[in-house]
Amino acid sequence: MSTGQSALFDSAPRRRRGVQPAPPASELAELAGALPPRVWLGTSSWNFPGWKGLVWAGEHAEAALSRQGLAAYAQHPLLATVSLDRAFYRPLTTTQYAAYAAQVPARFRFVVKAPALVADAQVRAEGGRGMAPNPAFLDPRLAVQEFMAPALEGLGRHVGALVFQISPLPRHLLARLPEVIERIGALLTALPPLAPAAPDGVVALEVRDAAFLAPAHAPLLARTLREARAASGNAVTYALGLHAKMPPIEDQLPLLRALWPGPLVCRWNLHRRHGAYGYEAAKDLYQPFDKLVDPDPQTRAALARVIAGTTGGGQPAYVTINNKAEGSAPLSVAALAIAIASD
Repeated sequence: MSTGQSALFDSAPRRRRGVQPAPPASELAELAGALPPRVWLGTSSWNFPGWKGLVWAGEHAEAALSRQGLAAYAQHPLLATVSLDRAFYRPLTTTQYAAYAAQVPARFRFVVKAPALVADAQVRAEGGRGMAPNPAFLDPRLAVQEFMAPALEGLGRHVGALVFQISPLPRHLLARLPEVIERIGALLTALPPLAPAAPDGVVALEVRDAAFLAPAHAPLLARTLREARAASGNAVTYALGLHAKMPPIEDQLPLLRALWPGPLVCRWNLHRRHGAYGYEAAKDLYQPFDKLVDPDPQTRAALARVIAGTTGGGQPAYVTINNKAEGSAPLSVAALAIAIASD
C-alpha cells in the first residue's frame, strides 16, 4: 500500500471477539460526507483476509469473514453496498436474504445477481464449460419465484439493484440476437413492481457479449429496455459491465444515454490488461488484495463523471468494484470516491 493509500486507514487492531471493523481515519468519513446522497459504492463480496487494516481489524480466516464479516464491512464509511455474487451460483432463500439485511444499517443497499438458473443459456460443468442448453433460460415464472420474490421479501428496503447478468451466449443464440433481446424484454416486463417494498430498487441487465452493443442490435436493446421500464413500472436500466469481455466504458455509454433519464448500475469486474479470460491471472497477481497493483485512472475518471451526471439528475447510482479491477476493491472505492467528490 502506498503512503497516500495508507493515510486513509488506521490499521490499529481492536482486541474484541469476532470480526471488528478497522477504525477508519477521519478523512474517510469526511469523504463519505462529500459524496452525493444517491450514490452507493461497494465491492464484490467481503470475505478477503487481505483487507486487514482496510476493512477489518485483526487476522481472520476467509470462512469466518464469510459468516461474520458483513456487519463489520457495512460500518466502513464508504462501503454502502455490496454485490451478492453467490446468488448467481445458487438461488438464495428469503431467510438467507433476511439474515443479510439484519446485519446492515438502514441506508445500506444490496446489488444482487439473478441465478444462473434463469440468466445463463447453458447448463455448465463445474469448470464453466457449457454442457447442454438450459431450458429455464429467461423463464419469467422462475425469475420471480427463485429470485425476485425471495429477494424482495428478505431484503425489503435494502434492495438496491437486481441484476440479470446474461452469461456469454453460445454461437447459435448470438446468431439470433434479436430473438434473445425480445425474450429479455418479455422477462423484464413480467417482473413484479419493486415499490413500495424497495423504493430505491432498480432492475438492471448486464451482458457479457459485445454483440449486444453492435449498431445492428443496440437500438433494439435500448428500445426493449425502455418498453420494459414503462410496462413494469420498475426502473429498468442497462448495467455497465466493466470487464475485458466487453468494450471499454466509453463505448458502452451510448446505450446508457439512450435510456436517460434513468439509474446507473455498474459492476467493475476486471482490469482490461488481463484479457477476456484473465480472471484467474488477475487473482494470482493481485492477492492478498491489499494494494492497487494496476491503477486505472482513465476508467475511474470516466465512471466518476457518469456518477456525477446520474446523481445530479436525481437518479440513484450503484457501483460495485471487484479486487480484480485494480488490485484492491476497498482502495478502488476510496480512489473513486475521491474522483467523484472532486468532479
